Amino acid sequence: MNVEDNPLDLIGKEVENKIASLDILFEDEFIMAINKPNEMLSTPGRHQEHSIYTIIKDTYPSATGPLLVHRLDMSTSGILLIAKDKDSHQILQEQFINRTVKKRYTALLEGLIVNREKKGVIDLPLALDYIHRPMQKVDYSEGKAAQTLYEVVETDLEKNRTRIHFYPKTGRTHQLRVHAAHEKGLNLPIVGDDIYGQRNERLHLHADFIEFVHPVTNETMTFSVKAPF
Repeated sequence: MNVEDNPLDLIGKEVENKIASLDILFEDEFIMAINKPNEMLSTPGRHQEHSIYTIIKDTYPSATGPLLVHRLDMSTSGILLIAKDKDSHQILQEQFINRTVKKRYTALLEGLIVNREKKGVIDLPLALDYIHRPMQKVDYSEGKAAQTLYEVVETDLEKNRTRIHFYPKTGRTHQLRVHAAHEKGLNLPIVGDDIYGQRNERLHLHADFIEFVHPVTNETMTFSVKAPF
């Protein structure tokens, strides 16, 4: 006799498969840290519902608050923090607002840095380019302050590329991508940037390090994930 699967069992298996697809770096009853793959949304978009947020919401329906403490661009991979309750979320958000969270990104740039120090600060205010959405533009009159520390890690003369670390002091949309590509920034787009440079197999930008204080235990938490490029 054939017995049909229980719909609730199928839903449970689907949720298990979704959460199993995530690269979970750490999890306890209050927070999670995951390694987000590139080309996956942090939160639902206009035309695409599937995202880190929806996976977490489906897996933990009793979780409260906004869940995601911060976001990564769809094309950017790397470490993403999630809070399972609104109190933990608020505490972590305050750390981001107060800039006590330490973050580092690794990127590959299309070209070599010349006529500029190998370590420094990019300070270019950013605003939405309403005519060319979702592009951001440097705007000294109406743009929001945006600062990025950078440090050259390695130069590849043969491939004409530069490996670099970015330490964003602010968190504006496309901040690292614009600060890399703009002529008043590094004047070198990130490899694979289909908005500010040229399309490649992927955007070579990865959030590879984060350090913060646990919202409940007050323990200093440090996570790192090597860039996959």
